[in-house]
Amino acid sequence: MHKLSRRGFLAASAALAAPLILPFGLRAETAPRLLRATTRTLDIGGRAVSVKGILNDQGTTGLILNPDEAFRLDLVNELDTPTILHWHGQIPPNAQDGVPDMPKPALTAGERRSFDFPATPGTHWMHSHIPVQEMELLAAPLIVRRAEDLAADRQEVVILLHDLSFRPAEEVLAEITGGTGGMAHDMGAMGHDMGGMDMGSMGHDMAGMMDGGMMDGMSMGAMDLNDFNFDAYLANDRTLDDPEVVAVDKGGRVLLRIINGSAATVFWIDTGTLQGRAVATDGNPIQPVAGSRFGLAMGQRLDIELDLPAEGGAFPILALREGAVERTGIILAGKGTVVERISGVSNEAHPAFSGNLTQEAQFSALVPLADRPVDRSDTLMLGGSMMPYLWTIDGQSWGTHRPVEARSGERVTLTFHNMSMMAHPMHLHGHHFQVVALNGRAVNGARRDTVHVPPMGMVTVALDAGEAARWMLHCHHMPHLATGMMTEFVVSA
Repeated sequence: MHKLSRRGFLAASAALAAPLILPFGLRAETAPRLLRATTRTLDIGGRAVSVKGILNDQGTTGLILNPDEAFRLDLVNELDTPTILHWHGQIPPNAQDGVPDMPKPALTAGERRSFDFPATPGTHWMHSHIPVQEMELLAAPLIVRRAEDLAADRQEVVILLHDLSFRPAEEVLAEITGGTGGMAHDMGAMGHDMGGMDMGSMGHDMAGMMDGGMMDGMSMGAMDLNDFNFDAYLANDRTLDDPEVVAVDKGGRVLLRIINGSAATVFWIDTGTLQGRAVATDGNPIQPVAGSRFGLAMGQRLDIELDLPAEGGAFPILALREGAVERTGIILAGKGTVVERISGVSNEAHPAFSGNLTQEAQFSALVPLADRPVDRSDTLMLGGSMMPYLWTIDGQSWGTHRPVEARSGERVTLTFHNMSMMAHPMHLHGHHFQVVALNGRAVNGARRDTVHVPPMGMVTVALDAGEAARWMLHCHHMPHLATGMMTEFVVSA
């Protein structure tokens, strides 16, 4: 437990987490939880790196609520700059949603602010809604457990993924959005250097490898996958040079709660020799889908259930950077198991994710939206380019954006039509939606709050408009957001 306390991260089993949760749950009616937006230091390959963080009143990262426990807390800004937290996956009153000046301003240095609303169950997270601060790791897990989670005979392990640059986030954003991003672009040839990584010299032909299959007519070289090479890729604040090793029982069952909190990296989640079952997307239960490799875009969460063999062993759970060789992860290990070192790079590049939406087509909500007529439909055209580095919705950036309008209670469908060569994880605040069509083909898909829209792809979602207010709707790729790839879902009474 020394490394857990030193690293300051909560990524524990249900058994380990219980002592942290129950006392809070008992006093939740009388005292709010405390969260602190602050700075901390990570040890990355022997290098001390200063980052931001969200610490609870036990000094660890993350928040776990028991069933029926209210989301009731005080947030204190201990940074020397204004900040504000968005409760990603929660459905708070709009005034508590956590977007600067929408409607409340960011917390000034030293300010304390209270939050109190019913919690939405599932695997969620909290993060700054200021792009540079999210890139500085001002984020943490936010887990709201269901009654069945407490009753289940399984161990819970939370994994928060990040990409990290040792350089100041402002400098990184300026380089990316300035049209360089460490890349030599040749948009005419579409075979450009990806962040200093020659896509043509990866050692094998990645053309058409999307979701492990073929994407009609589109090669990986024609897509813009990674617009920056980060210095480190983290799982629970650590790299594979010094991974977290989670003690597990031989023959036991594990629920992985995986959160992609990275700024600009899509990961494959690889469970190796263990066959997993995806059981929830963005905190919403789905019909179980078997597999050992699942894609996860920025802002998305995925719950994967695993059954461990009776003979025990060490089981790496890896996050593989799409279109590149880097990887990170944790190790599940039985008592007395020898854990061998794993390299932070693979022998060859990992394929691109979700070009043909194969994975999304496999997911189906356990509790779909109620069947009812659609009152309003809208289509959002997603566009942009690497040079100039500018990403848009309906050809506009924030400030000249076209709001998406609805009335409270209406059934609304939104179609995201991506006309660019880069994927966009689109996130809607204050709502969860259901995926109802992929490239024009009707599906009874997963419920989510963040959907990955591949290049030249089209995804339609359905939702029931909630509180009459202005809700943010944006790409969760931080450099895209920073250049204005955001609009608002304006709900009237």
